[in-house]
Amino acid sequence: MNQALNQALEGLLKSQQRCVRIVTTEEDEALHAAHAAAMGLGMAMQMWTAVRGATDGLVADPATGPGNGPSTGTENPGAVLYLWSRLREPTLLVMMDLSTHLMNDPRTLRAWRDLLPVLESSGSHLVMIDHEPAVPEVVRAHSVLLEPPLPDEPALLAVIRTTLREIHRRTPIDANIREDHLDAIVKNLRGLTRRQARLVIRDCVVNDRKLSLEDLPTVIMHKRRTVEAAGVLEFVESPASMNDIGGLENLKKWLKKREHGLRADAAKLGLTPPRGVLLLGVQGSGKSLCAKAVATAWNRPLVRLDAGALYDRYVGESERKLRQALHQAEMMAPVVLWIDEIEKAFASAASVSSDGGLSRRMFGALLTWMQERQSPVFLAATANDIQALPPELLRKGRFDEIFFVDLPPLQTRAAIFAIHLRKRGKAVGDVDVPALAAASEGFSGAEIEQAVVSALHNAYADGVPLGTEVIMKALQDSPPLSVTMKERIDELREWSVGRCVPAD
Repeated sequence: MNQALNQALEGLLKSQQRCVRIVTTEEDEALHAAHAAAMGLGMAMQMWTAVRGATDGLVADPATGPGNGPSTGTENPGAVLYLWSRLREPTLLVMMDLSTHLMNDPRTLRAWRDLLPVLESSGSHLVMIDHEPAVPEVVRAHSVLLEPPLPDEPALLAVIRTTLREIHRRTPIDANIREDHLDAIVKNLRGLTRRQARLVIRDCVVNDRKLSLEDLPTVIMHKRRTVEAAGVLEFVESPASMNDIGGLENLKKWLKKREHGLRADAAKLGLTPPRGVLLLGVQGSGKSLCAKAVATAWNRPLVRLDAGALYDRYVGESERKLRQALHQAEMMAPVVLWIDEIEKAFASAASVSSDGGLSRRMFGALLTWMQERQSPVFLAATANDIQALPPELLRKGRFDEIFFVDLPPLQTRAAIFAIHLRKRGKAVGDVDVPALAAASEGFSGAEIEQAVVSALHNAYADGVPLGTEVIMKALQDSPPLSVTMKERIDELREWSVGRCVPAD
């Protein structure tokens, strides 16, 4: 049972909100909340579905569906809304999946609007439980949206214990688990609903009949699938070691110093947990790698916000997706949230846009969240185009620091060559790395990697071993971006001087 949802719904009804919309895929929780609200307020309850029509909502357990005794001819939503317009006694009216009918049938929408004054005069309430948020603008204006909160750690712990007891009653299992191991599983379940958490725990114990720390990979795998299914947040694998990341010495030192802010007693020491960094730089210079470096250095999961998936054709849905994604990131905390190419995600926020102000509203919602959030979500944002960034994003307080990721210097280029050769099973001693590093001046990390990949293809095609000459030729055959777009790259590097902290 979602006690927070129960209290929130009952609070809205007590404050005389006549129409409440609950948008969720966890229908059982919403039904339980409506049932509990009706019981708590001492009201009759009527339920409607397109299959069963109108039924007495207090007759049956809300988890098993509507009660018995449907009213004949009420399967049509317009018909039941018209029937309920005769109400005289306070009643809690619950309608399932009504939003689709309101969007597609003008008569149903008209009947819904005619019901509004009846709700007021009879002291009744309408609760709409939908899996989609899209409703006509007039419905949005005369209703309040209630988004069920995700369970916190104590609630998830209760879900685990209840689920284990249920399984144990059917078939005995070993439920003895160390407290710290249980705590690790609970933390990795954050961001899931109660139903999703129950399914994960059942899967963990189905084979070996016990719950242990060895089940943590299973928990993480299920969580990854669930989060990515929403299409907005995506789990990203980060390097296992900082040794897999060449250069970025200043950033690495900064991360090392900020580790103290992640301690449990940081507040007692007067330390504020780090909030985020903005990574500017040349394309292919390793900004994305910097975001992964943060997750690697602090041993935190890394999730990427797919800004392109936020935008939706329905009014208000894009903002809701953004709020939902940020809320889910908070529930998964501690976590590193990566927004790649943030200037493209909110491209119209810095200028007069043709999207009706959507980008500005979205950007404003993000800025508010960045300023007000309390949970340990570290934001790593990357950007290529300085001119496209709104000035308010760059002011102090939004990020802890703004780093500029420049083209790698000589020593870093040598380290990058060594990393990519080792990654492909090649001996570093077989090539002249210092000569390659010297010849690759102006190349980004991504361009160096591509040169190694191209050289490998050429070597296999020609039947020769991979050597210095083959890689050198690959470098010469593909001029870097710093040459093909020299003026723009020079302007960007010049702008960064004195405005950003060098990452290397």
